[in-house]
Amino acid sequence: MTELDPYEVGRSSDRAFWADAVADAIEARDPDEPIVIKGGVSPSGVPHLGHVNEIMRGYFVAAVLRERGHEVRQVFTSDDRDRLRKLPRRLADLDGNVVGLGEVDAGALGRNLGKPYTDIPDPFGCCDSYGAHFTEILRQDAERLDVPIEFVSNTDRYESGEFDDAIEHVLANQDRAREVLGQYQAKVDEDYVPFQAQCSECGHLTEEITDVDLEAGEIEYVCADVEAGEETIEGCGHEGTASLREGKLPWRFEWPAQWDVLGVDFEPFGKDHAEGSWPSGVDIARNVFDIEPPVPMVYEWFTLDGEALSSSSGNIVTVEEVLELLEPEVLRYFFLKDPTTARDFSIEDLDQLVDEFDRFERLYFGEIETGDDRAGELATQEGELAARAYPMLVGEVRPERMRIPYTFAAVLGMTDDPDLREEIARREGHIPEDAPEWAVENTLARVERAREWARRTDNEFNYELKRESIPSVEFDAATTSALEDVADVVEEGGNGEEVQAEIYEAADRHGVAVADLFAAGYRLFFDLEEGPKLGPFLAKLDRAFVVDRLRQER
Repeated sequence: MTELDPYEVGRSSDRAFWADAVADAIEARDPDEPIVIKGGVSPSGVPHLGHVNEIMRGYFVAAVLRERGHEVRQVFTSDDRDRLRKLPRRLADLDGNVVGLGEVDAGALGRNLGKPYTDIPDPFGCCDSYGAHFTEILRQDAERLDVPIEFVSNTDRYESGEFDDAIEHVLANQDRAREVLGQYQAKVDEDYVPFQAQCSECGHLTEEITDVDLEAGEIEYVCADVEAGEETIEGCGHEGTASLREGKLPWRFEWPAQWDVLGVDFEPFGKDHAEGSWPSGVDIARNVFDIEPPVPMVYEWFTLDGEALSSSSGNIVTVEEVLELLEPEVLRYFFLKDPTTARDFSIEDLDQLVDEFDRFERLYFGEIETGDDRAGELATQEGELAARAYPMLVGEVRPERMRIPYTFAAVLGMTDDPDLREEIARREGHIPEDAPEWAVENTLARVERAREWARRTDNEFNYELKRESIPSVEFDAATTSALEDVADVVEEGGNGEEVQAEIYEAADRHGVAVADLFAAGYRLFFDLEEGPKLGPFLAKLDRAFVVDRLRQER
């Protein structure tokens, strides 16, 4: 079978869409139906955007294969038999509320270090275990993004006996297993046994196996200390016997065992696995389990505002948080892009991501012209991708859809009046007269998301327009005259930059300090001393209201 470079799968093709190239590689192997696409994660803490990366990469490939007439099963393993190695800094309840350790019983978690996630009580008391809690959040995330996926618990698979054959095979071939793994891990010696038993006294997983009796299906162990990064999880010293179902395979063997048990045909994974577990997994699959590894694909990691996403360190953003700021189709677009390119997810710069999506959508509907220059060539390439993949981002392709620019939506969010929001959007040409009601409703729904973005980042749009009544203010004659000059420019239809320029010129004409004239404008519209760039903001509001307010008439 042709050896596949996980870094090249999905990119070494003339396909416009990387998922088509991956599907080609899968079909080249003539797999049995259903084709199985897998991802997986250890539920160590709050699922974040990086975890969903693996789900979404698999989703797009699954969607392509389904388009081609294949039956597809997308599964996601919760590696919940893994041990809790350290305490995360932040946790989250099922409603998406992220809390610090001080808001839960951190002591109880600390006493459970070294135990499998499914043997640790849920710190929020709503699920069967710590592992079940964080797996449920990830399941809900997939549902929010409309991804049909089956979640598989490793603990359930071990306890049901589905891993029995794999465990027996590895333990029956320990010499071969040690020989293969020893090429990748220095700690593997002649005493190494590829199994972790769960201590019947303290519940810890121990790696000190003293005897294996496959005929009886029993493992003898000593509950020994385990190194977890720079810390040591102390074992209780108990000497006991466990069955094959009372423990687990080490990760390097468990991953290929999952491929075997689930019949996996394709699995995307992060570059940490590509540089470590994948090479050993391929070797173990072929030379211990006698199976072929699935088609692989490496994806680059995301960062959050320039820093690595990490459940343990607490630098996270959840899907639920993001969907308070973005439409689901915009977030799906973020995952649609080239998986081999590292990208930063910046909350502060979300308007740029939304603008990218809006452009992508317009390319699909042929609303952007392409040309012969470099920019035109890039637009043509992007248009080819949009033509192929845009329908996978939306539940239904609707030419009548509308989008108001994200920052303009943030401006509309400065007022609570829904009628005024619609009135301004129509006046600015973002809502045509004949727009269907559903399209108007959908496009204005962006306003609340943009408003939440302004609040969260406390940016230039995080102000409340005092629409209902004029704030109680008194200005001298010079300031009043300057404000009336600005009102004249607005009344004549001046654009944002023209209004901004007039503020400077009016201040100069009437001998008013520029800062004082801006402050007067902010007092009139926000009852504050500062605010957004005033000219462009005023130009986006309904003209009659702005003119009257500048003239202090209402």
